[in-house]
Amino acid sequence: MNTPPLPAREQAEKIAIGALAWLAAQPDLLPEFLASTGASADNLRHAALQPEFLGAVLDFILAEDARVVAYCDEAGIRYPEPMRARAVLPGGDLPHWT
Repeated sequence: MNTPPLPAREQAEKIAIGALAWLAAQPDLLPEFLASTGASADNLRHAALQPEFLGAVLDFILAEDARVVAYCDEAGIRYPEPMRARAVLPGGDLPHWT
């Protein structure tokens, strides 16, 4: 089985920004996301310019399969894409021990 190459950094950031936009439209998830990152609704646009923050967006999405499915279905992307994008952003190459 051939594994396709990871996306380019620009594409990974695009996926994460799409995930952030999706989160912002989820009134039941947005407060949990803000609490987990320490961000505020007022500074989301500024934070979205930081690759590390975009990694945190994808970490939040990837924490639950239902979030991955909901985001990917709405964005029209394959389910592995957020995880592959996360691997490209800062901190994505760290081992996961769970």
